[in-house]
Amino acid sequence: MLRITVQPEQDRIRLKLEGDLAGIWVAEVEESWREASSACDDRPLYLDLTDVVRVDRAGRYLLGLLRCSGAHLVASGIRMTELVRCIESRWPPAGTAIAARARRQRAIPEQRVDA
Repeated sequence: MLRITVQPEQDRIRLKLEGDLAGIWVAEVEESWREASSACDDRPLYLDLTDVVRVDRAGRYLLGLLRCSGAHLVASGIRMTELVRCIESRWPPAGTAIAARARRQRAIPEQRVDA
């Protein structure tokens, strides 16, 4: 079971997750993220994972996707902090379409605009 709380703050929108990010709850988090990001008014989106107990494979994949989309992952405790560190250092996974797109974006040189 997972509790998802959307906490709009002045400088950010926080999605606080409590419980297991697994199974059917992964889709619920994605839907909550979509709704919150559409109403964020350029405020950054933070996923608060401090009270998450367990994350399955689909949950880890979703966290990686959300991080690539600009979400900030907030964790505490050894397990969740290590999970966030792994996502930040190893995402996107090699051999995926996401990794290929990220490589292409890094390879495109920035164009300078002179005034």
